[in-house]
Amino acid sequence: MIERTVVNSNEINSISKLRDLLSKEISEILMQERPIIFLCIGTDRSTGDSLGPLVGDKLNFLVRNQVFLYGNLESPIHAKNICSTVDKIKKIYNNPYIVAIDACLGNVENVGNIIVESKPILPGAAVHKNLPPIGDLSITGIVNVSGALEFMVLQNTRLFTVMHLAEIISKGIYHSIIKTVGVKNKCISSSLPFKNFI
Repeated sequence: MIERTVVNSNEINSISKLRDLLSKEISEILMQERPIIFLCIGTDRSTGDSLGPLVGDKLNFLVRNQVFLYGNLESPIHAKNICSTVDKIKKIYNNPYIVAIDACLGNVENVGNIIVESKPILPGAAVHKNLPPIGDLSITGIVNVSGALEFMVLQNTRLFTVMHLAEIISKGIYHSIIKTVGVKNKCISSSLPFKNFI
């Protein structure tokens, strides 16, 4: 179980911190023979809310034995389909361990931080959506400042901030899977974005 842990995405060792944090948890879940589902939540119609789909796009090739991915730029998981998607996952997989990845808003000094904890997220909370808690583990990136008019804040979030968080989160996840599950045959090629990380 991961207690609430904050990783500053601007620190030079942020990827290795995420990797080590996730690896221990993933190893324990795999020993229980539970499938691990990375559920990347958000929409490409809002800059601030596109963190999840961007992470999903960067990890599209990561699917392998016991590791599965839902949500990317082409097929985003958002408020209108998240409940049906989770229902589908629970029907397909036996006792799935769901890692929910989403953007969130926070204090100005925390923008750029990544929060990891063994608890569900409340998707759409920043824009007052009434959706059920999702996930066994949550990875959230603080993309902008909370306060009034959250919808407008998300719409006007810097793409650089979101892209940077997506890069750090996806690399941390990638390395945690490589560390615990190993490299899938022929999954790494010169055309893939992580070719230089191994």
